[in-house]
Amino acid sequence: MANNNEVLLKVEHLCQYFRLGRKDLKAVDDVSFEIKRGESFGLVGESGCGKTTTGRSIIKLYDITSGNVYFKGQRIGAGTRAYKDAISAARKDAAKKIKALRAEKDVDDVRKAEIQEEIKKINAELGAVVDKNRALIKDARSDSKEVDKHYVQTLLKALEEEYARKFQMAEGDDELLKKLKKEYQNRCRVAKKSKLITQIQMIFQDPIASLDPRMTVRDIIAEGLVINGITDKKYINEKVYEILEMVGLVREHADRYPHEFSGGQRQRIGIARAVIMQPEMIIADEPISALDVSIQAQVINLLNDLRERLGLTIMFIAHDLSVVKYFSDRIGVMYFGKMVELADSDELFKNPLHPYTKSLLSAIPLPDPVYEKQRVRIHYNPIAEHDYSVDAPSFREIAPGHFVQCNDAEFEKYKQQLK
Repeated sequence: MANNNEVLLKVEHLCQYFRLGRKDLKAVDDVSFEIKRGESFGLVGESGCGKTTTGRSIIKLYDITSGNVYFKGQRIGAGTRAYKDAISAARKDAAKKIKALRAEKDVDDVRKAEIQEEIKKINAELGAVVDKNRALIKDARSDSKEVDKHYVQTLLKALEEEYARKFQMAEGDDELLKKLKKEYQNRCRVAKKSKLITQIQMIFQDPIASLDPRMTVRDIIAEGLVINGITDKKYINEKVYEILEMVGLVREHADRYPHEFSGGQRQRIGIARAVIMQPEMIIADEPISALDVSIQAQVINLLNDLRERLGLTIMFIAHDLSVVKYFSDRIGVMYFGKMVELADSDELFKNPLHPYTKSLLSAIPLPDPVYEKQRVRIHYNPIAEHDYSVDAPSFREIAPGHFVQCNDAEFEKYKQQLK
């Protein structure tokens, strides 16, 4: 359980749209939430609701359409496509208006002058829209560069302070001083290549497809270190062995290939690849859904152990609500690209408010044949459940820490349910 209120990750109005011809597929549509340092945040929903896309957008595997992602108070992701689309739409609209004005026939000199003035006005408005959105694009891009620059400066300053003490203690020992200076230079070189986004790592759903079949386990796990500029093979090997043992494998596994392992062992390799980068946060994208039931508990317990030992913050994406309840401090429920409910784990199970959340909870099976015969499934039909024709919904706080997607009428109804 998170023991402080420091917000590590903040997602603001995240939208991720994919082009489908002339239309957009709204995979994630206006999703906002926060994850506190040290907590486990669960994200649940049916297949295709946008859970995985949300995780991939946060870690910048996708360029987000609009919205902002903040990590440790720094903006690491900002959507620029929405600004580009706004420029394109403004240009099309201006061209359409100008074409209509120029199409007018049999106009006198007074009307011609008026048309010229209207065209100038349209072009001026277009220029203002273009300048505004270009400034927003530039701001978003410069933020990303400044974040990494600031992060590198922080690392270099910490190294300078650390080695200043070491150099002082090694005075008089030329051999030790020479060794420390070389070590300091190597660590500075690695720090200069570092990026803040590497403090977030991802565990992928499919333990087979996410591992390169032509690379040994040693190369797979060490790849992140090599990309970061670490060249000391002895150090890399020691770290690989250490991490392998931490995730429940042995040193001998380092020289094998992924096809020589079971599904559970492959997922442990995927976890090792993420953990070796010493991240502050891990996005676990359905890490147990492709595994045998007997192995799932082992992987969950491993993640819990790593969370306690390394002080990790975990965003846990899954279908299985019972697993999410066991593993997560807070749970967000997604449906059709939107966050429909968010609350503490116990609160969500005790007082589900949104009809879709109630539907998900009613689908949880229990190992009790008598109960299962009597269990009534709740089917969610958004058209029948909601009337948003007049009053559009928004994500609102019904009770402290309990948020629901609802309109004014539903807001009052949900508040009454909690009394």
